[in-house]
Amino acid sequence: MRGPRPREPLAGVVEARVSGTDADGTALARPVDWSGRDPPLIRLLPEPAGRPALAPGQRLLARVHPLGPGRYEGRTLRLLEAAPGRVLGIFRPAPGGGRIVPTDRRAKAEWVVPAGQTGGAEPGELVLAEPLPHPGAGLAPARILSCLGPGEGAAAATRIAIHAHDLPTVFPPEALAEAARARAAPRPGREDLTALPLVTIDGEDARDFDDAVFAEPQGTGFRLVVAIADVAHYVRPGSALDREARRRGNSAYFPDQVVPMLPERLSNHWCSLLPGARRPCLFAEISLDAAGEIRGHRFGRALMQSTARLTYEQAEAGRGSDPRLLPLYGAYGALAQARARRGALDLDLPERRVILDGAGGVAEVALRVRLDSHRLIEECMIAANVAAARTLGGAGAPCLYRIHAAPGDEKLAALREVLGGLGLAVPPGAAVGPGVFAAVLARAAGTPIAPLVSLLVLRAQTQAAYAAQNIGHFGLGLPAYAHFTSPIRRYADLLVHRSLIALLGLGAGGIGAEEAAALPEIGRDVTGCERRAVAAEREAFDRHLALFMADQLGARFPARISGVTRFGLFVTLHANGANGFVPAATLPPDRWMHDPTHETLSGRHSRQSFRLGDAVEVRLAEAAPLTGGLVFTLLRGGPGPDRARQGRPAEHAQPKPAQPKPGKPKHGKPKPGKPGGGKAAGKKAAKRRG
Repeated sequence: MRGPRPREPLAGVVEARVSGTDADGTALARPVDWSGRDPPLIRLLPEPAGRPALAPGQRLLARVHPLGPGRYEGRTLRLLEAAPGRVLGIFRPAPGGGRIVPTDRRAKAEWVVPAGQTGGAEPGELVLAEPLPHPGAGLAPARILSCLGPGEGAAAATRIAIHAHDLPTVFPPEALAEAARARAAPRPGREDLTALPLVTIDGEDARDFDDAVFAEPQGTGFRLVVAIADVAHYVRPGSALDREARRRGNSAYFPDQVVPMLPERLSNHWCSLLPGARRPCLFAEISLDAAGEIRGHRFGRALMQSTARLTYEQAEAGRGSDPRLLPLYGAYGALAQARARRGALDLDLPERRVILDGAGGVAEVALRVRLDSHRLIEECMIAANVAAARTLGGAGAPCLYRIHAAPGDEKLAALREVLGGLGLAVPPGAAVGPGVFAAVLARAAGTPIAPLVSLLVLRAQTQAAYAAQNIGHFGLGLPAYAHFTSPIRRYADLLVHRSLIALLGLGAGGIGAEEAAALPEIGRDVTGCERRAVAAEREAFDRHLALFMADQLGARFPARISGVTRFGLFVTLHANGANGFVPAATLPPDRWMHDPTHETLSGRHSRQSFRLGDAVEVRLAEAAPLTGGLVFTLLRGGPGPDRARQGRPAEHAQPKPAQPKPGKPKHGKPKPGKPGGGKAAGKKAAKRRG
């Protein structure tokens, strides 16, 4: 089968974003409008004398000229963002000032800090700086704007991610004042659900509880009630709280703290469905038939009182004995059948969580076991989200939908090639639907390559987004879908609540005409906020993992090749899911040829070939907690000539885990802050699948 057509070469003027620097300080950029794999690299000429050097993240228009395959030279025509570039890094004193070592792994050059521009930074401190006018020779200079605290340890890993992605961490005084005035919601105008034995099911260390569930038999099916915190009662359109919630878009979760969308007085108190406390809610009452299909639904505004705060493990243990849980698991079984009939994707990718020790170090990176209780909550939330989208869409009311487009032809062609090489051929011309992918995942289930196949299918998907126009949700196999169930931590859900309140006449706090007209713009904004938070969470995890692995330099690990480029191999460890890079320069001497269509790296002379999915054994050569980078070397015993299929390295041999060392950990003490990363570890991970 022929692979996807190569992208047209860049020509003329292109919009680009600075992605890093080379070792000499030359800015490197990638085109913004590039949907294929391996975007070309643009080496930008130095800025004119007297103009600040370019910094990672800046957008610009550049005139480009080809230098070779996938490489271009560019000259800046115009900056597209008025704000100057920012440099985040670790300060190192030096004669005449100092240096800044960037935290971005794509930045290979340090920045020079002239005398008088250090801002009082201490050695090893994390700093934020801005480029200064560059004379045009040598490393670029920068002025330190602020000092952000120690640059080492687990707390620094989170701090770097927060500042690298500019997550808002301080609430405006007027928003805090509004939160301080919050009081219990009044009873008039609300239904009374306080006698209903609703329960919350969350992660062990969750601090805010925004959904509660109840089910009971109804004929041959079930009556399901999903009660969600009534954030719209406390956060009114146009208020200071509303403006800040929209700016943040969503909460971001880290192992040692949460950057919340709402102040703690709301997120952890008045809007949290604490056991035994009366709380205002919006609820979805859903009638399910025995096959898990929604046969009826209604929404209302009520007061409720949770009867228990259960963890996922407690719910799993009590599923056969707790009378509140028996019908819930019955409803889940029916909903799971409906999901299977739709062919919805179930990318059971291994999820891991960082466990910190008492001194701010990383004690463990543990595999999170996904239980039926996780799936139960996920299916209940999906049912409520579907009901919300049907209610608003059926009435032509304003709605911020959660949309997910089908994969494009290029990604599908590339996926077919790779899956075929793994022995999981997809017939050409097969109807493109989630069921095709579900069948592939089912064939790979239980095999060593199952996690890799899930990852490949995930990579082939488009990114989900928020939009005022509905195109359906491909991954879930649903014609209409909206997020209704997490208004404490997602602004999109709050808008869905407001639309329901206005449509159904449920009282104050409904969406207005001006806000409804702005939904397309809001959808783009909150989509960007979500992706920003996901990137920050991922980078923080990588840095915590590198911090954990730093004590294991030289250790050997069974792994699998999870990416192939002309520069080397990406590998994923079986033990803890760590991702790292094997540079091509460390492979046996040869002329290594990259085939992007078949995802292989082959030696011209030795005929040795490495392919996506190959089991290998690697040794940890470098671990850089500052950037989150891991570098491995490939040990002997990999695939032989012409990709010999026999004699692969043993992939079930587990490395000896690093044991905690007695005494004071070397990673320093934690910065005081809020715990609560468990929300991300538990329900957040399940809910974010949509």
